Amino acid sequence: MSTAPEATSSPSVLARIRKTPFWVQIVAGLVLGVGLGYVARAADVSWLATTLETIGKTFVQLLKLAVPPLVFTAIVVSVANLRGVTNAARLAVRTLLWFLITSLIAVAIGLGLGLLTDPGKGTNLSTEGLKAPKGGGTWVDFLTGIFPTNIVTAFTEVNVLQIVFMAVVVGAAVIKLGAKAEPVLKLSESVLELTQTALWWVIRLSPLGTLGLIGKSVAKYGWDLLKPFATLTLDIYVGCALVLFVVYSLLLKFAGGLNPLNFYRGAWPAIQLAFVSRSSVGTLPVTRRVTERLGVPSEYASFAVPFGATTKMDGCAAIYPSIAAIFVAQVYNIDLGVKDYILIAFVSVIGSAATAGLTGAIVMLTLTLSTLGLPLEGVGLLLAIDPILDMMRTATNVAGQVVTPIIVAAREGILDRTAYNKPHGDLLDEPAAVPAEAAAAV
Repeated sequence: MSTAPEATSSPSVLARIRKTPFWVQIVAGLVLGVGLGYVARAADVSWLATTLETIGKTFVQLLKLAVPPLVFTAIVVSVANLRGVTNAARLAVRTLLWFLITSLIAVAIGLGLGLLTDPGKGTNLSTEGLKAPKGGGTWVDFLTGIFPTNIVTAFTEVNVLQIVFMAVVVGAAVIKLGAKAEPVLKLSESVLELTQTALWWVIRLSPLGTLGLIGKSVAKYGWDLLKPFATLTLDIYVGCALVLFVVYSLLLKFAGGLNPLNFYRGAWPAIQLAFVSRSSVGTLPVTRRVTERLGVPSEYASFAVPFGATTKMDGCAAIYPSIAAIFVAQVYNIDLGVKDYILIAFVSVIGSAATAGLTGAIVMLTLTLSTLGLPLEGVGLLLAIDPILDMMRTATNVAGQVVTPIIVAAREGILDRTAYNKPHGDLLDEPAAVPAEAAAAV
């Protein structure tokens, strides 16, 4: 009789873990990762540092593995589904317009912080031995890089920009051919569902991935590395926080007539996952789920979210390059004028697709520096702390990818405000069906 409680104790513990809200699991992984990373660095425990790095690297590799099929099928299906949406062209145009508006606001905040704080002055950083990135960073490279020379290479090398281009073309062709292309659309929908299901299993491992990624950063870089970059790091985090919590709140309140607190309640799981994974595309299934959970009709969210995951980058393509360009210019003692700041704003708004939703924003930074005529070797200065900066940048990116569809849906009268005002259910629950009245409105 005494063995009965022991037989049931293990399942009850597992059941308790499963019932723990996903955000709590993420926070627990974050705290434990920082603690283990500190121990690994302070006590020089090499095996622990290696273990944390392996866990984090494996998690990111699993996320990246799903990127090519996920991006391609998501955009093909979303573009094809626009044929069933009333005023689809207007929704697409207004989505793009709000992308531009928020990007301009973000780059203005980045430039303002850079000019106020002078992040590159007094750093005394040596630039000897630094080399320019091998990848192209000019406008010609960017524009020609959109068009693939080999379809297979675009997928094997995970060139997201080229995958997006091909997906948009295929989606448009599906609309043009109508019933003849129905098998292609059905196949894309099946592959998308299969990919998202497999990726969802990976996302369930996010607490463990968080532990590895944060632990690796603390063990490898520590806090001493940040001293020469203290102002720059603070600028990036403050700028992203201003956009994430102030700008988005004001836009939701005054442009959408919505309570911002409900947005953060509903969107927080996607923002958290973006922070630790540093991948907008890897967070795509969660981003879409929270967007629909906040009342955006599925038909519109299926277009706006994948499109935003590859082009909507307020953190990586607006705040970061504007502050980083000022930092590099000051390190090399190069003065920037009004024309240069206007160019930074232009590059940030028009060239944001160059970031392509993947980890890091090196391509965007090289594009900005080459446009301004600044030394591309300056990118090497920032590579060491890029993972630390990228966490906050990506969280801001994903928040913007949720905010824009909500604002557009609210202004078009197709947002389910009941769902928005009461976002419910844990992230790991099955996705709720879109309310019938919202779908009918679309």
